[in-house]
Amino acid sequence: MSDWQRAFSVEEIGFGSWKQVDLDGTIVVIYNVDGEFFAIEDICTHDGAVLSGCPLEGDEVICPRHGARFSVKTGEALSAPAWEATATFPLKIENGDLFLRDNRWD
Repeated sequence: MSDWQRAFSVEEIGFGSWKQVDLDGTIVVIYNVDGEFFAIEDICTHDGAVLSGCPLEGDEVICPRHGARFSVKTGEALSAPAWEATATFPLKIENGDLFLRDNRWD
């Protein structure tokens, strides 16, 4: 289990925006969807494309290479050609700062 790592102040990411962070060597993208924050691994499970900076429609991010969609809330692959979910990471807010950790091997 990894420790909680400070990512940034919640004021640094507006509604509908995203921000990348390096979490112990894993690139994670954090999205602000209507004031709720969600963190997923910044990778398309179909072909390894980077998802940050890609179009966000509601709570879905669209891969630029082949159009696969992922839920930023659950990491679930929502359309072909991706079938495997991308990893998600727990978040918490303390004193206006956003923290995350890698719980994949808990």
